[in-house]
Amino acid sequence: VLCALNSKVYSIERQKTLFEKSKMLFKKLNYCPYATYGDGFKGLPGFAPFDGIIVTCGAPFVPTDLLKQLKVGARLVIPVNEGGMQQMKVITRTTDKHYEEENHGVFSFVPMLESRERRIY
Repeated sequence: VLCALNSKVYSIERQKTLFEKSKMLFKKLNYCPYATYGDGFKGLPGFAPFDGIIVTCGAPFVPTDLLKQLKVGARLVIPVNEGGMQQMKVITRTTDKHYEEENHGVFSFVPMLESRERRIY
């Protein structure tokens, strides 16, 4: 959706098969996100700071690395909690050192997994 809106998109995928399939689908749809196979807990510090970060899997905690990669005024949207249900959080970076957090209900996402390698296309 973000690619269709002509947004600059960066994506990290942990599941190798899904990464390979999405790579082919992006090409077929003429979308050109910066996509990498790797560890979502770490984000993409080499491309930060970001206007916003959307996490599409359940994280057991809010990764500090992702918070550090937000611009001041930017938001991190992330489902947080271990197990089957997560609290949807919106965390806004208000200054270099401060954040505000809002909760937006309970949802169920697949778990966030750490990877062991990183590949970029």
